[in-house]
Amino acid sequence: MSSKPATRSSSAEPAVADDDNRYKAVQAKLNKLGKAMDDATLELESLQRSMQANADRTDDVDLAIENAGLDPKFITLTANVAMALVGAAREVRKLSDTARETADLTHETRRSHSTLYGALDDIRSGRREKTPRPGFFNR
Repeated sequence: MSSKPATRSSSAEPAVADDDNRYKAVQAKLNKLGKAMDDATLELESLQRSMQANADRTDDVDLAIENAGLDPKFITLTANVAMALVGAAREVRKLSDTARETADLTHETRRSHSTLYGALDDIRSGRREKTPRPGFFNR
């Protein structure tokens, strides 16, 4: 067994952080981020369930070791592993909740951005003439 983390293929590619602030580019970046956070939430929820199940199985092993009358140090070690798994599962749950909140805020931001700037983009995109960039008249 390797100590390297297992890689998973993900359908969502990371959004490129650049200085392209055009309406459609921002919408695409927010969409990618939202999908990536949705995927992360699902993966973290799965990990949390798996860790909790492992903790429960480890508790069962602890009882089996105790009932078998093995050395008390093995009972203690197994109980410590079970406790560590429960703690790790709890922390993964917190991380999953944070990922869910971030995904929700990202989707909300995308909708707000669309509401604020969508009509303006439609107007500007429909013109044949070039229009000044935002801030041009602020000089």
